[in-house]
Amino acid sequence: MKNLNPYLRFNDGKCREAMTFYKDCLGGELTFQTIGESPMAKEMPVEKGGLIMHAGLKSGTIEFFASDMMQDKAVVGDNMAMALNTTDEKEARKVFADLSRGGEVFMPLEKAFWGALFGVVTDKYGIEWIVNCEEVKK
Repeated sequence: MKNLNPYLRFNDGKCREAMTFYKDCLGGELTFQTIGESPMAKEMPVEKGGLIMHAGLKSGTIEFFASDMMQDKAVVGDNMAMALNTTDEKEARKVFADLSRGGEVFMPLEKAFWGALFGVVTDKYGIEWIVNCEEVKK
């Protein structure tokens, strides 16, 4: 496994505001990708274009991610997921299959527009897992 990171879920377009606050508190490098900047833009209503599809904050050994794009309305207590990032496709497929047993797949593990294998599953204990397997450049 490469790493495991918290993934925060925000409602009502609060991702940019919250992540900017965390950067002010922790320092580091903050990145954003909006829905409007992604290939998903053509599938979404125009008014959703400014919402954050993916944000990342890296400060020293701290790294976490966030988004306004979640399958349901996040409430305090379920507004965080676990993001597993790896470069080993076999491992990603095994972990995703294992986590799926008794759980519910929201997005099957498949190739995403950014070139990675990507999937989202809620395990049988109600924990949401985001599995991302980056393509290894040869």
